[in-house]
Amino acid sequence: MAEHATSTASGDKSAVINIKKYANRRLYNTATSSYVTLEDLAAMVRQNVDFVVTDAKTNEDITRSVLTQIIVEQEGKGQSLLPIKFLRQVIGFYGDSLGGVLPRYLEHSMESFSQNEAQMRGVMKNAFKGLFPMQGMEEMGKQNLAMFENAMKMFNPFANQAKPDASPSATTPPPDAGNLDALKTQLDAMQARLDKLAKDRS
Repeated sequence: MAEHATSTASGDKSAVINIKKYANRRLYNTATSSYVTLEDLAAMVRQNVDFVVTDAKTNEDITRSVLTQIIVEQEGKGQSLLPIKFLRQVIGFYGDSLGGVLPRYLEHSMESFSQNEAQMRGVMKNAFKGLFPMQGMEEMGKQNLAMFENAMKMFNPFANQAKPDASPSATTPPPDAGNLDALKTQLDAMQARLDKLAKDRS
């Protein structure tokens, strides 16, 4: 089915494609008049093809739940991009007063990460031309580490505020080891993606 998603991607990417989901859980691409799989939809996402998924019977927009299914399927294939601690933190925000802020923050963080990713791809492109600026990669790594540290602080915005009985000379507590482990996991996942990119270009 992947060829149908690919052929659609080569067309007008500005048009939003309607994917209908039937009671038998089959997904139908109305643009190509063909059935597709979750893997096909994942490929469309990677190709920046915009689509919405609607229930064929009720016409309800179920795009969010289908995209979540794609993430679950991808995570089950071995390439785990979402650390367990991160998932626990997200679940903890359901029903929380700050839950309404989290989606916008995560969206902004991913946009920033995507911009950083584009710079990293540019560095990798230069690497294959024989120009491998190690200092550039190191600097990029520092930027990503700082970004993830800021993200973790956002999840606990009151962590760095002084306690009522704290003295003015009290020093800031050291970073939590769990947060550092989460950052390392994110960086390992990023390195894996870079390694895969290198293999694909070789």
